[in-house]
Amino acid sequence: MTGVDAYFICAVPRTGSSLLCGLLASTGVAGRPEAYFRVPDEPLWAGRWGLPAGEWHYRDYVRAALAAGRTGNGVFGAKLMWGTLDRVVEGLAAGHPELAGADDALLRRAFGRTAFVHLRRDDVLAQAVSWLRAEQTGRWTDTAPDAVDAAGPATGEPRYDPDGIDELLRTIAAHQAAWDTWFARYGITPHRVRYEDLAADPAGVTRGVLDALGLPSAGVPVRPRHARQADALNAEWIARHRART
Repeated sequence: MTGVDAYFICAVPRTGSSLLCGLLASTGVAGRPEAYFRVPDEPLWAGRWGLPAGEWHYRDYVRAALAAGRTGNGVFGAKLMWGTLDRVVEGLAAGHPELAGADDALLRRAFGRTAFVHLRRDDVLAQAVSWLRAEQTGRWTDTAPDAVDAAGPATGEPRYDPDGIDELLRTIAAHQAAWDTWFARYGITPHRVRYEDLAADPAGVTRGVLDALGLPSAGVPVRPRHARQADALNAEWIARHRART
């Protein structure tokens, strides 16, 4: 993948997508990737961009996202969860009905030469535990207070819930399979990143993504903006759940 205009980080929650977005943004050459297309966040982004509340067309929203998410070299970045992809392609199809059902063509029409980074996590139990805890507490990230995904005060207390963990394990498997099927359907070979590698060597993995996108990697700054959230409680829940099986 070289000479890209845009790229999407394709993921399932709790695979390090926010971490990777922050690392890529810190390089100054890979756009400013954020979850621009997550439906609950759209009004927040639209307000930041000065779009009239409740009156903008999706094409206007995409145009504003492109302006906000590009770096000086013209590269745009964003992240997409599996449940977000449908929102994007449906919104784009409203302006290009002749391309409805051709997701790849719709994305290229809107974003130009588009590449994909597929982020996944090998330890899906740790992923499910992290996801459950984030849902219970409302704390999804630990980042700068002015970010859309900034960590606010906890909205609930964490509680070990084996049924909830099992349900999220099923969701993770379904969403990962859906991404694999979508890539195969459109003949897309994404650059693949493992969460475990990202956590162990964030700078090295980030430079590997830059190389895959055909962007300069030597000497560029790579600085994390997110702190690790997993702690002893996560480890306790993982151990308790493994002991059940």
